[in-house]
Amino acid sequence: MHLKNHSGKMLSESSSFLKGMMLGSIFCALITMLGHIKIGYGNKMYHHEHHHIQAPKKEDILKISEKERMELSKSFRVYCIILVKPKDVSLWAAVKETWTKHCDKAEFFSSEKVKVFESVNMETNDMWLMMRKAYKYAFDKYRDHYNWFFLARPSTFAIIENLKYFLLKKDPSHPFYLGHTVKSGELDYVTLEGGIVLSIESMKKLNRLLKFPEKCPEQGGMIWKISEDKQLAVCLKYAGVFAENAEDSEGKDIFNTKSVGLFIKEAMANQPNQVVEGCCSDMAVTFNGLTPNQMHVMMYGVYRLRAFGHIFNDALVFLPPNVSDND
Repeated sequence: MHLKNHSGKMLSESSSFLKGMMLGSIFCALITMLGHIKIGYGNKMYHHEHHHIQAPKKEDILKISEKERMELSKSFRVYCIILVKPKDVSLWAAVKETWTKHCDKAEFFSSEKVKVFESVNMETNDMWLMMRKAYKYAFDKYRDHYNWFFLARPSTFAIIENLKYFLLKKDPSHPFYLGHTVKSGELDYVTLEGGIVLSIESMKKLNRLLKFPEKCPEQGGMIWKISEDKQLAVCLKYAGVFAENAEDSEGKDIFNTKSVGLFIKEAMANQPNQVVEGCCSDMAVTFNGLTPNQMHVMMYGVYRLRAFGHIFNDALVFLPPNVSDND
């Protein structure tokens, strides 16, 4: 009797162990499959290696007549979206007082109503839902006013004139989606840390896709939640819009996920004889991870500091909006 119970117990434990092994194997296989899945659009399957899109060379711009250059500079209209939460209030203030003045229009989209600053209340703490709602709001309200849409966190500092220069030879009626590109499995995506740029055509495609939750869900993955920038990439990929890495004419990244200080520190450690050359592009568009004080230091260095006696011959001059009080 004792032997029979013992045998039954062993069989039961063995059965439980085998079930656990099977479930574990299925779960591992599912994770592997999801990590390598190709996103479909309709009945087609796409495989896309991101392009390295480079800024125009100054010599190429100078070939354009002065009249055409002036018309070009006026045609670029950048709408800036900054996603904020109440805990970001000090950064929020710094961003409002600094680089966003150079956007043709900038609006803050907050997770809840904040009395201190004017913002569009998204009524959610979920970053992906905030992003979705912000894009829909921007498209519905401003699709006829702006041709480029730039989205950033409040810890990001952006030089909008450099962004406009980079976009100079890009057609906003084409589906552009660019910034600092990262690869995750088979998915190329633009990381939010460096800022995200969508053309008006990309906005149109995204807006149409937002109506289909099976292709662009409001919530993240089935098993775990993926980051908002990855979720955006999945949705845009369904629409045939792929992530592209933005670089200067020498191949250096211009959308940066770190601060200038960190880049210089790394350059000093890795290339002590080429700290400046090894740090950053001369036409960088963004830096990230800044404190409020660092925002004001960047503003001083980029827009206020002048070297008397040195003449700059810029190929283009981007004039601020009429109502702007920018530096």
